[in-house]
Amino acid sequence: MTAPRARSTFGDEDVDRLLTELLASVGKDSNDDLARRLLVTTLDMDVENVDRLELKIASQTLVEMHNAWRVFSPYGDKRKVTVFGSARTNPDHPDYSLTQAFTRRMAELNWMTISGAGPGVMTAAIEGAGLENSFGVNIVLPFEQRAAPIIDGDDKLATFRYFFTRKLFFMKESDGYMCAPGGFGTLDETFELLTLIQTGKTNPAPIVLLDHEGSSYWDEWRRFVDRGLGAGGMINEADTSLFMHTHDPDEAAEHIYRYYSCFHSLRYVGKRLIIRLRRPISAPSLATLNQEFADLLLEGTIDEITATDTEIRDDELVDLPRLAFRFDNRSFARLNQLIHRLNDLGGAEAADDYRPPVHDVEPETDDD
Repeated sequence: MTAPRARSTFGDEDVDRLLTELLASVGKDSNDDLARRLLVTTLDMDVENVDRLELKIASQTLVEMHNAWRVFSPYGDKRKVTVFGSARTNPDHPDYSLTQAFTRRMAELNWMTISGAGPGVMTAAIEGAGLENSFGVNIVLPFEQRAAPIIDGDDKLATFRYFFTRKLFFMKESDGYMCAPGGFGTLDETFELLTLIQTGKTNPAPIVLLDHEGSSYWDEWRRFVDRGLGAGGMINEADTSLFMHTHDPDEAAEHIYRYYSCFHSLRYVGKRLIIRLRRPISAPSLATLNQEFADLLLEGTIDEITATDTEIRDDELVDLPRLAFRFDNRSFARLNQLIHRLNDLGGAEAADDYRPPVHDVEPETDDD
């Protein structure tokens, strides 16, 4: 069973004509087809007498997405790291200074930082990176309406009523993640992040668990993951390679930065997964990938290719070298291991150029 798809026509000749005229009146562009689907879906909800509360949720969701897009879109040429961690971490706590050191180093590497715009670790992240390099993704809570003073009122602050839209932008806008110790919210974000990458619902990205020397926070968490999940067969061994743990903020920054030393970005074109590279890899390195990651392939081999017709049409990084293969669409933790291996084989200094475009990590269908 497939997920429902938006319709492009309402089904009433007069209404469809009005929709065409409406879209034409506000400026025709290449995205009119998608704007039309949004309008048709809205009319469908009205005709079907969808509950008022449901309409409020749908309306607020679109408003929040639009506002967040306006916040992030001017900075699409910068890579970004998201920091998760406790709002209750005091400035004199060692994890507070570790977070500052980590985001300060990421700023030196020309990365921007995204945090939840609250106190504790979130404020530490902004202090380390500097306000000019920081985004705040604030959530309105019953006991807290405003962002932390350090970022309140800044044009890089987006405020959300719903956690799910807030999480969407944490994931959609980030190229790497650092998780510091925290409570339910931090663990929720960490597990959801791991779930999305493990299942291929977001782009593969580096994840670092950072806490101070002598802390048992992430060690205890890892023991639960290994004994409670791994030993019970609920995850496999490759899934634990989705993250690394360190007490060193410089090592954490280097792990994230180096993820893009050879790997650039990926997308599907038809039934093939395309991996764009910052630099070509050698024939022996390609042979090594084929030998070590044959289990990822439905058929054939991992091949060097030039830009596909689809990417040329979309004007997507056509000058970069590429690899292509028929991925099994299941082994996303192994795909992450392939990226790390690719960087080992072909990496050098990580580049600080623009952020890769965001794509669904799913095969395209005929009507995408």
